[in-house]
Amino acid sequence: MATLRELKGRIGSVASSEKITGAMKMISSAKMHKAEMSLRRLLPYRQQIETIIGNILSADAEFKSPLIEPRLVSRVGIVVFGSDDGLCGAYNVNIFKELLGKVADYRSVYGGKVEIVVYPVGAKISKAVSKLTDTNVRVELLEGVNSKTSGEGVKVFVESLQQKFLAGELDKIDILYMSFKSVSRQRPVSEQLIPVVAETFAVNGVKESCRPYIFEPDANAIFQIVLPMFLMSVMQDVFTENRASEQAARVMAMQSANDNAKKLLEQLQLEYNKLRQQSITTELLDILGGQIR
Repeated sequence: MATLRELKGRIGSVASSEKITGAMKMISSAKMHKAEMSLRRLLPYRQQIETIIGNILSADAEFKSPLIEPRLVSRVGIVVFGSDDGLCGAYNVNIFKELLGKVADYRSVYGGKVEIVVYPVGAKISKAVSKLTDTNVRVELLEGVNSKTSGEGVKVFVESLQQKFLAGELDKIDILYMSFKSVSRQRPVSEQLIPVVAETFAVNGVKESCRPYIFEPDANAIFQIVLPMFLMSVMQDVFTENRASEQAARVMAMQSANDNAKKLLEQLQLEYNKLRQQSITTELLDILGGQIR
């Protein structure tokens, strides 16, 4: 049985842990709201790009781009987004499970000999995917790219993916990430990034609308300029959503840890009070016994 001193020490440790998890929850919550605000700020730019593409698609004009040309798939690249830091519950585990499912899907659709290249974004998910030993699955770590990358870093990353596709190193590029819905709700999402297909525009809200636009120099030239901008806006959104989802998962993990600490603290406090009462009762009985003698 633990002594009063030992119980008092354990109560102090648990109380400290409760304060730490509470503080970490507040920090993660602030970071999550910051990422939410970033998503809102990105929305007008993406909507404008989508509007331009919608007008081009609805125009009576021919347009083409190597970024929309489908190929016979023998090499697939998949960008997997995770976290750089821990203490976010099963966040990275759930993403890794989705990745394994995607690998199985690729082999089912494109055959067992399809080559799969995994590009992990985030230190924790990089560590997880490095353990993949499946045949024809290769992991390429990205220098200078992590879950906190933004701005120019994202632009360089998207351009490198485009170059891999245009050079024939990859026939198809997908992205896998956690879509942010709310603090308690994030769900894994897999989307085809390159080549861009009509479904991609439909999913992202691009609506065709017949308007009397005059395109200068021509619709095709504008389309080839705007399409990479569209890919950039999609990737910027994904990076930001990933950060928001990571912090939301960490908020929930810290909330769970804080609740467990409170329950343990209550149990220890109850045990401490019982042991203290027992000690006081024993001392009183000893005093009474001495007086009787």
